[in-house]
Amino acid sequence: MQQREQMATRLGFLLISAGCAVGLGNIWRFGYVVGEHGGAAFVIIYLIFLAILGFPIMTMEFAMGRAAQKNLAGAMTTLEPQGSKWHVYGHIGILGNLILMMFYTTVAGWTLAYLYYSAAGDLIGKTPEQLGGVFGGLLENTAQLMMWMFVVVLIGYLVCALGLRRGVERIGKTMMGGLFVILIVLAVRAVTLPGAGAGLEFYLRPDFASLTLGGVYAAMSQAFFTLSLGIGSMAIFGSYITKQRALAGESVRVIGIDSGVALMAGLIIFATAFAFGVDPGAGAGLVFITLPNIFNAMPAGQIWSVLFFLLVVLAAMTTVVAVFENLTAYAMDQWGWSRTKTIAVEGIAVFALSIPCVLGFGPWSHIQTLPGVPGSIFIDLWDFIVSYTLLPVGALIFALFCSHRFGWGWNNFLQEANSGEGMRFPEGLRFYCGVILPIIIFVVLVVGMISKFAPDVLPW
Repeated sequence: MQQREQMATRLGFLLISAGCAVGLGNIWRFGYVVGEHGGAAFVIIYLIFLAILGFPIMTMEFAMGRAAQKNLAGAMTTLEPQGSKWHVYGHIGILGNLILMMFYTTVAGWTLAYLYYSAAGDLIGKTPEQLGGVFGGLLENTAQLMMWMFVVVLIGYLVCALGLRRGVERIGKTMMGGLFVILIVLAVRAVTLPGAGAGLEFYLRPDFASLTLGGVYAAMSQAFFTLSLGIGSMAIFGSYITKQRALAGESVRVIGIDSGVALMAGLIIFATAFAFGVDPGAGAGLVFITLPNIFNAMPAGQIWSVLFFLLVVLAAMTTVVAVFENLTAYAMDQWGWSRTKTIAVEGIAVFALSIPCVLGFGPWSHIQTLPGVPGSIFIDLWDFIVSYTLLPVGALIFALFCSHRFGWGWNNFLQEANSGEGMRFPEGLRFYCGVILPIIIFVVLVVGMISKFAPDVLPW
């Protein structure tokens, strides 16, 4: 049996795992859901849910990958009791990674386009209405969208083609390092803006009276989805590390990096938005319309705009590279393909499968993809399959697979998780993970479905 390639450094493992979790949701989605649901009080509830939801599931994913030294599908096949069918979800989870890239590559393309627009000065001097027209024009320009999506796929698979250590780890560490530097620079600039204090007070001083039941659920769902747990994205990186460190501590560190990026991004967004008197709860428009308008009002605004969109590009591309590596490892593990063959085949396949999402903003925009959801296009369908279905279902399966001693799951989770030095996964959490955690995840799944198809039923 060929020995599995491993990360060169522990830092590489932590940063690449965190890079997979860090994405556009950390930059724009976190900002506007905090703005909608009570500021600092929401942030505290969000951090609590990160601990009770994210920590156990991430540790389980790392443990499955490291124990089997394979991708999610291979790991569940190796670890499941003889005759059981747990491995079926392993293949479905990998398919979830592919579906994720079928729309995420297009959204990542938006960030590359805006980095180019910022560097070229195309956003300078435009009114808010004109900036809205720039974003709308990008979405309607099918050829341009296709080009940027292709560039994302090309860059992502070129990094993977260099190999685990020379490509994914080395370049991933560089991207994450650049992301942290830009975060710090932008945060310092944001908090020193005249009028930023009001934003900092809203963001850092909790007012629990303003927190609603809907805000609590939003905090739970944001904590759940931000780590992209449930489709094996973390299991693959668990397969690339040694048994020198216990996995609970590594999970805490990865979650800390991911949440740290979100918190820093929130600091930038709220300080800047309040300083210029704009609403931070503006959805996708916050990044592509509202913030460019703010940068136009700032001294040396083009420089800050370039830095910000470089930050967004790095956040998007770290996720793309990590998920592409997961897909690459699946083909290499399951079918014995070489890395070169895998990159060539998958690169073409991912590009082709991403085309419907691009066309959904133009020639195919008339196709309603979700029954009962008027205006839904292909990006909404793919996002629904991954975010509302596979992530919670997968996390539910992992909790049940790893948490019972009754012979119908994997019974050596604790032994694997606690192998090595460092923080250990508490034995006492076994009941919580096997009973209470699945109930919480089931609530996320059900309420998410209701919010998509029958939002009027919800009490908020």
